[in-house]
Amino acid sequence: MNAQEFVLVSAPNVAGEQFIKHLVRRGIPFAAIANNKIDFERLGELGVTHRISVDTTQIQTWAVPDLEIGRVFLFEKSLNLCCRYIQICRAWTSKPIYVITGSSNPRLVYKGLGANHVIHSSSGDVAFLIQDLVP
Repeated sequence: MNAQEFVLVSAPNVAGEQFIKHLVRRGIPFAAIANNKIDFERLGELGVTHRISVDTTQIQTWAVPDLEIGRVFLFEKSLNLCCRYIQICRAWTSKPIYVITGSSNPRLVYKGLGANHVIHSSSGDVAFLIQDLVP
């Protein structure tokens, strides 16, 4: 991972919040994405300094952020939102996109949209994914 690359995280649930805490503890540069004001503010309360707000309904607003985006970790809240985030983030990076889900949503849907890895986790503990990110 390049020093200037940022990991991008969608953290709409407890598992995503725990993942953010792991990134902070390890000193890994990251940004978080949100599609509504409540989640955007919650990310700020978690101490996320680089927050990206997107309107998932307006394709023309999906501008590439000023940050260089590397790997993407999307914690699933809903099938529709996760699919939209994959579409948005795939345009922002050629690096792997990970979808972390506790549901039985079809992995082929996510893969078809551009996700490289679909990880099923009932506990949501995916701290092991950070090992590859440590500089």
